Amino acid sequence: MRVGIFFGGQSREREISFAGGRTVYDNLNKSLFEPVLFFIDSLGQIIELDWQYVYKGTIRDFYPPVSLLPPSPHHFQVYIESLAAEDHNLALSAASHVGRKVSPEELPTLIDFAFLALHGPFGEDGNIQGLLEWYNIPYSGSGILPSAIGVNKVVQKDLLEKNDFSAPAYELLNRDSWLKEANKKAVFDSLKSKLKLPLVIKAPNQGSTIGVAIIDKDSVEDFVDGMNRAFFIEEIDLSWWATLANEGKRTELIKLTDIREGIGLPVMMEGEWISHPEKLWVKLDHLASTRKDTIQLTSQHAEETVLVEAFIKGREFSCIVIENDNGAPMALPPTEIRKIKDLFDYRSKYLPGISRKITPIELPDGDIQRIREQCERLFTALHCQVYARIDGFYTEDGSIFLNDPNTTSGMLPSSFFFHQAAEIGLNPSQFLTYIIRTSLAARIKTGKMIHQMKGLLKKLDTEIQLLAVSEVKKINVGVIMGGFSSERHISVESGRNIFEKLASSTKYHPVPIFLTGSEENHELYLLPVNIMLKDNADDIREKLHAAASKNEHPVIGQIKSEAGTITSTYAPGTILKYKRIKYEDLSGLVDAVFIALHGRPGEDGAVQVELEKLGIPYNGSGVDSSRITINKYETNELLMKHGISVANHTLVYKEEYLAHPAKTIAELEKGFTYPLIAKPADDGCSSAVKKIRNQQELCAFAEMMFRDTPEFLPAQQKVLKLKDNEEFPQKSYFLLEDLIDRNGATHFLEITGGMLTSINDNGDRVYELFEPSETLATGDVLSLEEKFLAGEGQNITPARFGKTPEENKRVSEKVRKDLEKVAEILNIEGYARIDAFVRIYEDGKVETIIIEINSLPGMTPATCIFHQSAINGYKPYEFIDAILTYGMQRQKLIA
Repeated sequence: MRVGIFFGGQSREREISFAGGRTVYDNLNKSLFEPVLFFIDSLGQIIELDWQYVYKGTIRDFYPPVSLLPPSPHHFQVYIESLAAEDHNLALSAASHVGRKVSPEELPTLIDFAFLALHGPFGEDGNIQGLLEWYNIPYSGSGILPSAIGVNKVVQKDLLEKNDFSAPAYELLNRDSWLKEANKKAVFDSLKSKLKLPLVIKAPNQGSTIGVAIIDKDSVEDFVDGMNRAFFIEEIDLSWWATLANEGKRTELIKLTDIREGIGLPVMMEGEWISHPEKLWVKLDHLASTRKDTIQLTSQHAEETVLVEAFIKGREFSCIVIENDNGAPMALPPTEIRKIKDLFDYRSKYLPGISRKITPIELPDGDIQRIREQCERLFTALHCQVYARIDGFYTEDGSIFLNDPNTTSGMLPSSFFFHQAAEIGLNPSQFLTYIIRTSLAARIKTGKMIHQMKGLLKKLDTEIQLLAVSEVKKINVGVIMGGFSSERHISVESGRNIFEKLASSTKYHPVPIFLTGSEENHELYLLPVNIMLKDNADDIREKLHAAASKNEHPVIGQIKSEAGTITSTYAPGTILKYKRIKYEDLSGLVDAVFIALHGRPGEDGAVQVELEKLGIPYNGSGVDSSRITINKYETNELLMKHGISVANHTLVYKEEYLAHPAKTIAELEKGFTYPLIAKPADDGCSSAVKKIRNQQELCAFAEMMFRDTPEFLPAQQKVLKLKDNEEFPQKSYFLLEDLIDRNGATHFLEITGGMLTSINDNGDRVYELFEPSETLATGDVLSLEEKFLAGEGQNITPARFGKTPEENKRVSEKVRKDLEKVAEILNIEGYARIDAFVRIYEDGKVETIIIEINSLPGMTPATCIFHQSAINGYKPYEFIDAILTYGMQRQKLIA
């Protein structure tokens, strides 16, 4: 069956939709479905996307194409609507650079079924559903009516009340009235009187907590900011703007023009539409040179009404409701959301390790069942079909408040959608198959083209049955994830991605394995899929330890029983119990291992030693190489001896610093000048990498790194501007380096270059160096969010080394040659990623300064190594297959 995946779109949630579409593309069972990518751009064009672009980190990394962008001295990335405002025809031509523009009437000739991963207006509101029904194409999820209801929070309020659901008191505020109201304090006072503090302000037609604010202080300023945010209005004090340095102006414009946290582009300012950050910068500078007042910017896509609710104090949950095989609603186990702050915001939703998800919510069994029943009742009241995600609160007095039903759930690998389905034994690939099958059945009920729909359904049912009884011999691959370093959450994301790529293949059978414990004692567990899809490494560890002393939760057991026919049909033989194992047990369980660990253990050779004892092939470099590359100091020292450029560096030791802090700092200041870079010597993923500007920050960094307890030191946390949930490890030493700068070069950029090794017919190792990516950080260093949060970060692949194709090729070849030399010196095998700075001087000289080597680089769905390997023709699964193939060939040569 040809399945068109519709993703991207025109809404502010387009980046999450883009990431979700990629998840669906990767996880569709290739034995049943042929995926076809339909990227919807923000002009509403349907583009049959070339597959390599789906692995870009963000939409702006490939669209609009760099070749069509106007010059941007400050390296802003923009969406296609910014280009359209200047040259509409040029913007429309962008589609041909990344695929082929498709007209709606072509769709029936290209696909049999549409899987909708679109969010918000134009995708979740009945628009695309109506279009597909017009062309007789069955699609996933709810129909037109429930979709239209599900996207509008104001309409939802009315229906909740009419169907006797508990709901918080609320008020509606009109945009025109808000803009005309001079006395904002009076509005605030009126709402406080009616609803009491805290107030919850919501943009009614947005999802992913976009345009939402909680006002918990008696502050008119906070209230006005929250209301403006929901209306997508931005106010800029021109006198404040004039005080900002260029770096500050760039940071503020990146925030302001962000479609999730800011108001996006184009913006209306004093009667003029402005579509590009560079033009907005120039305009603001001009105004600030003559005026000191405050100006107002409004978004092209804004809200006409804002919803203000009374705050519900309670435990927040989210529950996926699906239709069972008889068409009746069945609520999966509701998940409690535990977060550091009241608002479950964009960052908390989509960045691993920021919030906690507890399934099922920790309540008495009867109360969990009440939540399920209420969610099922709302599913029916809204006429939902196939599935929906329903959020709510459980209060201290036992009341249940439901809000924000979503007819299209987020589809990132760790989303509630897959997280709760795993509790009944379905992995992502199996759950997607169930959703497609159930959607076909739902479309038949509309009475349109029923013979065509029934034919598709019958054919799919037959193929599912045949798949269940087939006995294809596959290679068992243990996927080891987790660990106990500050990179453990990213390791789980990498491991899950590897698992999902292998699970949807016809060659491999992945066996998920979780590693925890300590450097002295590695604890290994076989992971059932329901535990593997917990939110982060700490959740998985706690679940495993709790499972050792507890029986299965009664509610989970009941839901499994209710879903028994679903699980037996779509996931026959699924194991839902964990098992503690030892390294020696792996010989009887797997044919090979993919180590998806980052930092220690994993990149230090410790796991590789154990696997070599057993003769089990694995991915990546060998023991000796791993032991060197895990330590940035030793790596730098070795590279320096071979004439490779690295930053001036030294180690700072805990014992020396604590004994003589002033003396230690004084010695360091003799060899280094501020600003400089401080970071752990054996951690990656930007954990605790800081630009140090002065002695106070250096002392704070040392004291934080050398603290005796995991809790942050308040004074030092404030100096370093650390977030409460930021990873900052405790170490006995750290690395100090010179800040690498332009140093007179005409062109200067930060890059990351991936590589793959293979074995030729003579048994020799061959390096394949990919085109490097150019990385653009919004702050001092590339952050965790920019590396792994959907829609964050700016990676341009291939890197922009020169202004002409010839110059670009020349510099790229020189840089890749330098990286290959580094790989040879360090005896890197399998694959790796090397981070570096590149200086290009006026005389053409190219200098590559190495930052660090990642011997087991992150393998999350949109990591840049997938962008790079795609240029060489490798789809992510094919890249992973090549990595495993090298490991197995290497083992045969050793044996």
